[in-house]
Amino acid sequence: MGGTRVICTASLAPGVPEWRVGKGLGWMTAEYGMLPASTGGRKARPGVKPDGRGVEIQRLIGRVLRTVIDFAALGENTIYLDCDVLEADGGTRTAAITGAYVAMAMAVAKAAAAGVCSARAVRGAVAAVSVGIVNGKALLDLDYTEDSAADVDMNVAMLHNGTFVEIQASSEKAPFTDHQLATLLALARKGIKRLLAEQKNALIR
Repeated sequence: MGGTRVICTASLAPGVPEWRVGKGLGWMTAEYGMLPASTGGRKARPGVKPDGRGVEIQRLIGRVLRTVIDFAALGENTIYLDCDVLEADGGTRTAAITGAYVAMAMAVAKAAAAGVCSARAVRGAVAAVSVGIVNGKALLDLDYTEDSAADVDMNVAMLHNGTFVEIQASSEKAPFTDHQLATLLALARKGIKRLLAEQKNALIR
């Protein structure tokens, strides 16, 4: 996705959080982080105090990816998603969601082949992309320069059936109209359809 590079891994392990034990349901959690050299200037590694932005993004990743998991079919297993940004050029959270889905689907397929869980544990596909308004023009998949100059910034996650699971929109420099909102959603839908096709190709290979 442009100059952004995120390495996404998924690990499936037996067991679930204590509050989930004995219910026959699995769980999934996500972690997100930016490596020190991923940005223009060195980004310090998180210390004891959590990185607020990172925590918010990993909660977003987990929330979105859980919409396509059948936890009963997963059984009492936990999927751990790790998304590490190698290079940030805008849209890292949406790239992480899109890549994490592929990693998760691969991990579940491998576990299902080994008889650990059902192949039906992944019940659909999901991808995400950024859109925004820059100098009055609606743009898809903003890079860092465009994102920094955006009047409106939006992140959209959509399922394979065309329904939305997450929309994060904010006015950075100027308010936006309902017409502009509809334009951005249509542009995001177009981009996500392409990403869903790329995910499918990656899983076939």
